[in-house]
Amino acid sequence: MSYSGSGNTGGGFNAGSAQNAGGAFGPGGAWRNDGGVPPHAFDPDVEPELFRGVLTRRVFAFLIDLVVLSVPVILGYAFIAVFGLLTLGLGWVLFWLAWPASVIWAIVYYGASLGGPHSATIGMRVMDLELRTFYGAPGYFVLGAMHAVLFWVSISFLSPFVVLVGLFNGRRRLLHDFVLGTVVINNSVRSPVGQPARTF
Repeated sequence: MSYSGSGNTGGGFNAGSAQNAGGAFGPGGAWRNDGGVPPHAFDPDVEPELFRGVLTRRVFAFLIDLVVLSVPVILGYAFIAVFGLLTLGLGWVLFWLAWPASVIWAIVYYGASLGGPHSATIGMRVMDLELRTFYGAPGYFVLGAMHAVLFWVSISFLSPFVVLVGLFNGRRRLLHDFVLGTVVINNSVRSPVGQPARTF
């Protein structure tokens, strides 16, 4: 559909304006109104083994990661306590920094591990899981950090029962997975997907 009149009336129709309006032209000039969004790479109907037991494994992976996160935090608090005794209480001022440092440590841990070459935290690697974007690309640092932040925000404001969302969809995605466009799958049965993710 095009306008071939003379002059610049602004009534012309072209692919650029259509794409800006949320649509695009597919192969052969066919109209697509999906905004150019890539399709899901993992189909639970075609590959159900990718999602079999994922929710249970995620629970155990979370518990393992909680231990991994807690050990340095506990050691840090113990160091501050002893340091405070040796400095006659002056060192206990560092307790004010312990909580923010713990939060930063957790964000860096999730960002670095989910954005690393395995796209998985230590707990997820133990449970043979990995994080992917819905179109199949591996994770990156910002995605991994936001994944952790949104998880804690969701269970803090909506109660831990929000994880039950995973029981009602085929890909076993939780609320923060939907928001970020991520999916957690069984690593050992995944066929490689060759779409690179961003590296920041």
